[in-house]
Amino acid sequence: MSRLYGDPIEVWTRDGEPTQFVWRDRLYIVRRVLDHWVVAREWWKTSEGDPGERQFWRVEASPGREVGSYELRYDTASNGWLLLRAWD
Repeated sequence: MSRLYGDPIEVWTRDGEPTQFVWRDRLYIVRRVLDHWVVAREWWKTSEGDPGERQFWRVEASPGREVGSYELRYDTASNGWLLLRAWD
């Protein structure tokens, strides 16, 4: 079962991939990237140089021993990250 959130998060990346993130004051270490996809929409563009992309990452991550699956989204227009979904 998954739960929807849409919470802003702080993310650290290496070579363009998320390596860790802070969600609800807890540091999560990304153990494995499960999937990555990009969605581009013309109406998401905020300027001529903005590609109007949102990048999605499904990752396995943990704040300790228990590993969970999380869907993260990066928005090129706002340069911000959201935690969209978490799986039990």
